[in-house]
Amino acid sequence: MTGHGAKFGHKKEEAIVALLTTRTTEEAARAVNVSAKTLLRWQKEPEFDAAYRAAKRAAFGQSIARLHYLSSAAVSTLGKVMLDATTPPATKVRAADSILDHTLKAIESDDVEARLAALERAAEKSGGQRSR
Repeated sequence: MTGHGAKFGHKKEEAIVALLTTRTTEEAARAVNVSAKTLLRWQKEPEFDAAYRAAKRAAFGQSIARLHYLSSAAVSTLGKVMLDATTPPATKVRAADSILDHTLKAIESDDVEARLAALERAAEKSGGQRSR
């Protein structure tokens, strides 16, 4: 988060890790040997808040990466359930609906990303023309 000698201390970095790995603020405070009041005060500091939010985003990014890793197995499981002759019809319908729903969301997401990229290219192009 910060280098040696920076204002953001090692204790605060430990507190951020504790906030991400414990269930409550009180547990996090105990883990780093500060009072809960101190930890709550730190959370109101802009620098601490920004570092904490960045750490949460990084942790969430890891969770998303795990979802990507597991998604192939999840689709295989849905497919097996849907195609299994012994699966009750209502469960087959739910599996099929889930597959279709997730496929539609993926297509929509790809479309939005493509349109956003096109808009960004157009904005860069028009911004470059204005500065000439």
